[in-house]
Amino acid sequence: MNSAYAMGLPGGGGGGVAGGDFSFIIMMAVLFGIFYFLLIRPQQKKQKDIKEMIAHLAHGDLVMTSGGIQGKVVALTDTVVTIEIADKVKIKVARNFIGAVLQKAP
Repeated sequence: MNSAYAMGLPGGGGGGVAGGDFSFIIMMAVLFGIFYFLLIRPQQKKQKDIKEMIAHLAHGDLVMTSGGIQGKVVALTDTVVTIEIADKVKIKVARNFIGAVLQKAP
């Protein structure tokens, strides 16, 4: 005789299984809500703000690249920003690598 069949189900039978399924669904919905409001939503807002900041770059803005280089915007194209980091020293950087606008042009 197999002892696994003789042990039976824990808890005295199969009753109460449907209530467990409903509470599991509620718990998962609550966890998803917490993740959405604490992780997903703030990240989407931050990405939107960065995209807007990059779209509104202008000549004369003081910017910092994601690598930490600071300089003044002297030329703009759709994909490239030319930054003057010292007198007569200019570098070209992809727009996506502009990390922050430190000061808007007057």
